[in-house]
Amino acid sequence: MESYAVGFARPDRWSRGRPAEDGHPWHAVESHRPPSELDGEVELALCGAIVQVWGSQQWERVGAGRTGCPECYRLSGLALRAPLRRAG
Repeated sequence: MESYAVGFARPDRWSRGRPAEDGHPWHAVESHRPPSELDGEVELALCGAIVQVWGSQQWERVGAGRTGCPECYRLSGLALRAPLRRAG
């Protein structure tokens, strides 16, 4: 099973040639070490967004909510493990 840290795309960060979307500021970052060790680091999210890692967050919780990046949700495989609970 892959391990993912949670990154937050701040409005001043660049993301694939466009500003980060305010509606989905939380992103998944592939973690090869404990997320707590990445806390505060700037990393590349699965979707290509540049984010600042928050080691205290859990992608399984954040990604399934309304503010998780849909592309990171899909790429992390979370969509295969848990039902999508997004409010419309």
